[in-house]
Amino acid sequence: MKMNRDHLVPFPHQVKSLLIALYPVTGDSAYIFPSDRDNAKPMNSQTVNQILKRLNDGKYIGKIVSHGFRGMASTILNENKFRSEIIEKQRPHQESNKVRGAYNHAEYLEERTENIHILD
Repeated sequence: MKMNRDHLVPFPHQVKSLLIALYPVTGDSAYIFPSDRDNAKPMNSQTVNQILKRLNDGKYIGKIVSHGFRGMASTILNENKFRSEIIEKQRPHQESNKVRGAYNHAEYLEERTENIHILD
């Protein structure tokens, strides 16, 4: 993590299935998305942006970048009435209210795990 702190995320069974399916591609790499040049290094942060530029003959140039998927997910979850505390805790964001952040160390794991089943 770029923030150099732990980030606890519930691990849904759907992700486990995807990781098992990806194993023939990723092999024994420590990374889910290893570099195509060196399995011991992570995929470059710009790889997804480069793919988006090439999709459909450049149809998405200027319309979306990889970071936009985070914003899209946040918007969809907020519009579907998920609690903002849950959304922000699932992402590696810290509480913006410094006093609340200093005292509230809740992980909301029960709610975050409960909401995983919506994907079924």
